[in-house]
Amino acid sequence: MWRDEGVEDEETLSAFLEASKTREGRAALSDALADTLHLLPASPAPLLLLRLRLLRNLLAGDALNQGTFVLLSGPAAVVSAALSLPALSPDLARAALQALGNAALGGDPHREAVWDALFPGALREFARVRDAGVLDPLCMVLDTCCSGDGGRGRVEELCHEDLGLPVLVELVATASRLGHKEEWLEWLLFKICVEEEKFEALFAALDSTDGGESGNGFNANHAFLMGTLSKCLTERPEEVSVSNSFALHVLNIQKHAAETVDFTCRGSSELPTGLPGIDVLGYSLVLLKDICAWEPSSSLQAEPSSSGTEAPVDSPLQAEPSSSGTEAPVDSLLQAGLIKRLLKYLGELEPPSTIRKAMAKEQGDQQPAFATAKVCPYNGYRRDLVAVIANCLHGRKQVQDEVRQLNGIMLLLQQCVIDEGNAYLREWGLLAVKYLLEENEENQKEVSELQMQEPILTPEVAELGLRVEIDKKTGHPKLVNSS
Repeated sequence: MWRDEGVEDEETLSAFLEASKTREGRAALSDALADTLHLLPASPAPLLLLRLRLLRNLLAGDALNQGTFVLLSGPAAVVSAALSLPALSPDLARAALQALGNAALGGDPHREAVWDALFPGALREFARVRDAGVLDPLCMVLDTCCSGDGGRGRVEELCHEDLGLPVLVELVATASRLGHKEEWLEWLLFKICVEEEKFEALFAALDSTDGGESGNGFNANHAFLMGTLSKCLTERPEEVSVSNSFALHVLNIQKHAAETVDFTCRGSSELPTGLPGIDVLGYSLVLLKDICAWEPSSSLQAEPSSSGTEAPVDSPLQAEPSSSGTEAPVDSLLQAGLIKRLLKYLGELEPPSTIRKAMAKEQGDQQPAFATAKVCPYNGYRRDLVAVIANCLHGRKQVQDEVRQLNGIMLLLQQCVIDEGNAYLREWGLLAVKYLLEENEENQKEVSELQMQEPILTPEVAELGLRVEIDKKTGHPKLVNSS
């Protein structure tokens, strides 16, 4: 057995640690696992760190070592040793969590043992270590433990108001402060908030945190959470499912943000702006855009690009599985009045910059009619509104009709322009108009009548030297040169 202290012991541990980096070395050192666990309680900090790292390596993908570790109550021993020192250093915390994470990968009995050793007190201690190197393995442990046969029960415990929820709040606060965006954190938060439908509870719990600059009821942690969920949904839409309740919670947050954000100050940056209320507003719109992109009748999702009206198609979001005929999330949003609300927001904004310049030129010294209108609080706000509407319009006649009945056709036509501070607005506007008129004779007729009244449909289209026409063969709208 090794001695607890001394140069020889440290040198031996370092040699074992190097050997344990290979599969063959781990197999040869399997007998060392029990001795390492036995010596943990008496280890001074330098040797404890080496022994935790050795355990981490021995447990990496080795089923025999993982089983032995659990049988010898290894999870409890690692947690006890790491928390026995006066201060839990980031290096010790990281090594301990990495060892526990490797052990948890061995199966549900292993996950249960790791969870029992950590929850809830030890989890809080590890979560309070404000270090990115600790945050990632902690999220890996939590994500792994919340999977498998007993995962749902552990999720419930993790979201318990008094027991586990403070851990999640600490994680979000640390990640927000450090700007941490690793995948383990993203997928843990997505699992908790979207797949397990605990978004409302976590979002509310963040109200009491100090997330830096705050205002309008939102803080930096709210904005970070919304941005993280948006990133997951945007980057991997084919890998996730979205529930009706999550979609409606996002809509409620968007409503509240829109009621509290100051629309008299023009934004000068894209998301994130660093202003929590504005960031929450923006990320809620981006989430709604992606949620509304799911189409039950198609496997294609349209996205505009800078080179044309549409970019290469992406995979769709997966609808919430249902055996009882429940509606898709986008249908719940539509029934909640999403289109009417978005058209209202869009109509309250000043015209796009192309139109503003044309109107200012015509009016000369007179005060512009739009002088008191709302402005975009961040670059991309108008585009995001139009993008959500476009995705709702795709293949849905009831939405096409609703836009017409709300006198929104001309409003959408006015978005087919280049607008300073709203990249790709023209592309999204053209896509929205295309979906608005597809196979809808009533809408096509209204556009035709508008053209009969005025050869150039709108000032902004005139600025581009274009006009809208209906293709007689396809019935689709198209832009043609006005000359």
